[in-house]
Amino acid sequence: QVQLVESGGGLVQAGGSLRLSCAASGRISVINDMAWYHQTPGRQRELVASISRGGDTVYVDSVKGRFTISRDNAKNTVTLEMSGLKPEDTAVYYCTADVRTTGILLAMRYWGQGTQVTVSA
Repeated sequence: QVQLVESGGGLVQAGGSLRLSCAASGRISVINDMAWYHQTPGRQRELVASISRGGDTVYVDSVKGRFTISRDNAKNTVTLEMSGLKPEDTAVYYCTADVRTTGILLAMRYWGQGTQVTVSA
């Protein structure tokens, strides 16, 4: 089994910064894409940023220039550096990892438990 543990959420004032981290552990052969999603009450989860194993990144337009996603393949971690935070960034943030396990041909999507980010005006 694979587990993803997130940390770094909290309460911050507008204009502030936070760093979210996510560590994957368990039966891991290789992790393909890793990503961060966010979700607000009554809305579907939305992709915020993703990063391939090779380092290619994709961002939703609203966070470009403010958020940076990175990963450490040796440690099986993914990080989201958030700066210039706005009240509209308030959401629960979830990390994902597309994991290949030994002897299994297809990757499976694993989700973290979510961490709350609240930005006050």
